[in-house]
Amino acid sequence: MKAQLRLILFCLLALWNTIAQADDKLMGTVIGTKECVDYSNTSRMTTTVNTCANAFDGNMNTFFATWERSYTWAGLDLGSPHVITKVGWSPRNDSQGEGRVVLAVFEGANSPDFMDALPLYLISERGEIGSMTYADVTCSRGFRYVRYVGPSDARCNIAELEFYGHPGEGDDSHLYQLTNLPTVSIHTQNGIIPKDKVNEISAQLTIISNEGAKLLSEPGSIRERGNASRNFPKKPYRIKFSKKQTVLDAPAKAKKWTLINNYGDKSLMRNLLAFELSRRMGMPYTPYGTAVDVLLNGEYKGCYQLCDQVQVHKNRVNITEMARTDNIGTELSGGYFVEVDAYANQEKSWFNSNKGNPVTIKSPDEDSITTQQKTYIKTYFNKMESQWETYLDKNTFLRHFLVGELSGNTDTYWSTFMYKDRGDDMMYTGPVWDFDIAFDNDNRTFPVCGKSDYIYRSGGSCAGNMRTFVDNIVVRNSVAKQQMLTIWDEARQSGLTEENLVAFIDRMEVELEQSQRLNFQRWQIMNTFVHQNPKLWGSYQAEVQNVRRFMRERLAWMDKKLKYTFVPNPVLDISVNLAQSYQVFTLSGQPCGTTLDGLRPGVYVIRQGASSKKVILR
Repeated sequence: MKAQLRLILFCLLALWNTIAQADDKLMGTVIGTKECVDYSNTSRMTTTVNTCANAFDGNMNTFFATWERSYTWAGLDLGSPHVITKVGWSPRNDSQGEGRVVLAVFEGANSPDFMDALPLYLISERGEIGSMTYADVTCSRGFRYVRYVGPSDARCNIAELEFYGHPGEGDDSHLYQLTNLPTVSIHTQNGIIPKDKVNEISAQLTIISNEGAKLLSEPGSIRERGNASRNFPKKPYRIKFSKKQTVLDAPAKAKKWTLINNYGDKSLMRNLLAFELSRRMGMPYTPYGTAVDVLLNGEYKGCYQLCDQVQVHKNRVNITEMARTDNIGTELSGGYFVEVDAYANQEKSWFNSNKGNPVTIKSPDEDSITTQQKTYIKTYFNKMESQWETYLDKNTFLRHFLVGELSGNTDTYWSTFMYKDRGDDMMYTGPVWDFDIAFDNDNRTFPVCGKSDYIYRSGGSCAGNMRTFVDNIVVRNSVAKQQMLTIWDEARQSGLTEENLVAFIDRMEVELEQSQRLNFQRWQIMNTFVHQNPKLWGSYQAEVQNVRRFMRERLAWMDKKLKYTFVPNPVLDISVNLAQSYQVFTLSGQPCGTTLDGLRPGVYVIRQGASSKKVILR
């Protein structure tokens, strides 16, 4: 009995010591941004006034304020790794102080340049002048260096900072995510901020997911990406790992990934919804995409969409990747990945087709394409344009068209990806891309469902003469129009329904709730017209409701336009005798192989022996 009591007392003492140890206020060498601002002397730069030491002097009437307005910080070198269990802060005592701490980020690192830093906590509420606010930290890794990174445009401006914890290396069993979404944290060499699409900035690329249980942190680089989207204050980025990586649950193991900014899309979900339409429309490849929170050098940047870099890859655009030696015979015939692109003349590797369509050659890229290869794809594209009934794959073109029209995308033919594989005479269309002004988010075409004709013919933006090219197929060709109706019926019967699409929007709204709150604290544009916004809906919930309303109306509009009456297919699940060979086809007759394994849910035709039957694959 005494032994049991001694054991209990020992355990209680150990627990008490752990708690007491965890609550220790940590001391160390003060570190931080050197260049400060002296407000008392015409706001001049200084290294002796309002320095980072003020944030650790215990005096709430002094403060730290930096010369630069963003990416500035104050912290401690603890001398050895410590597991941080609590942080505290008090804002500068002035009229703006309480708001200046909102979206500030605490970080820990074991490298003095903070390249390996992980987030510890993000402040989401206003501070209280004259008192400390505290937050528990749940990151289990130990850090030697800790810091507070001020929010954008705040000059750090902080009165007091405190860190609590205990010595130890810790582990990676539980790391900190900003919200329920994965956190993407990027630290660049020497703190350089990407400014263009050309210069690659060396970086450490970190992704925390699975509620803090999974970590991917690898070296790589970052640069800006996009065209019009680069003009927004919230910048889009392309990240590139030094080695191929499997990112989250993406199918591709690859180096290159994109961070889409979705600045003008206040629902933050339009691209993801369009990708869902693409999958339901049966496109051969739909880019991977998921919503994430992004930090850059410790500064919160907002809610982004992490997705595939659209490129030649076995799990992306799955065609043969050409070598510089592929200049004759069958090798010269592919693969080629191109984009009918309104911005083509800003690229190095591009041409104007005979029918006046600007085309960027994406692969082979500008650094490796040979003269023979460029001549071949230009000649072939011109042949495809003039003889599209022979050389254009109508199946992918029409599915791509239907995604663009169902989403009401103004830009479907402003930028259109196409590809041709080796030894294949056909040109294929896809993948779908760029839907930030779709789903009734363009003042030039709003309200889309109020128009009597397709969006590409009613104010849609078309590169070159793409409007005429599309007209020849979907308006003037009876065979293509009938095939399009068959594809539409297949999709509608396979789950492209109002119920399913609204349910997807509902799920995305819930998933994005935490992140959107932070995003619109960072980018206070909810009641401001940005990009092509047609209306101010006033709240995130109202923005999503507009997308939900449009989706309901547009599905009915498309049925009417195609003269289609949706009657749910009464086909029941029918078992297949897997012991016998069989062939699988779509409802439109496209072959899908000799197995149901790996096929997306939908209705298929199974041909087994002399009999054929419909099967629902769930």
